[in-house]
Amino acid sequence: MITLAPYTAAHRNALMGVQVRDDQVVFSGQPSDVIDLALPQLDIHVILDGDHPVGMFRIDHAYHTHHIFAEDVSVGLRTFVIDQNAQGRGIAKLVCAALKAYLHTQYPHIRSVFLTVNLRNPAARYVYLHGGFIDTGAQFMNGLAGPQNILKLTLV
Repeated sequence: MITLAPYTAAHRNALMGVQVRDDQVVFSGQPSDVIDLALPQLDIHVILDGDHPVGMFRIDHAYHTHHIFAEDVSVGLRTFVIDQNAQGRGIAKLVCAALKAYLHTQYPHIRSVFLTVNLRNPAARYVYLHGGFIDTGAQFMNGLAGPQNILKLTLV
């Protein structure tokens, strides 16, 4: 059973063990790189298989202040990762399908979620689009790993 939950200190040790495949690190980084960053504009959420963390994502409340394409009443989805040993089981698709309801519950004042996905990462783009995100047709050219498609999920 895949569920989503806000990160708590009780998740820390297990989440530190989540590892992204080497070829995916350029797109997301490793969870261990960001878990202990105390950035007030970023909330960590945990992807649980039963009660065991198998992934995470971050919600960026200040996304619209550094991405001109994002709306004022939106957040950004960042650092979406699934452990390399849990990949291939459809977990990312399940998470994306659950995001709309989950994020609306967690952030009832937010109208939409934006993310950028690297042009060299078509598998992630496919998962996001099948989870309800739409391709805005625009690209973000300043990604650290190259050009990215801009995707949007409307919550309300």
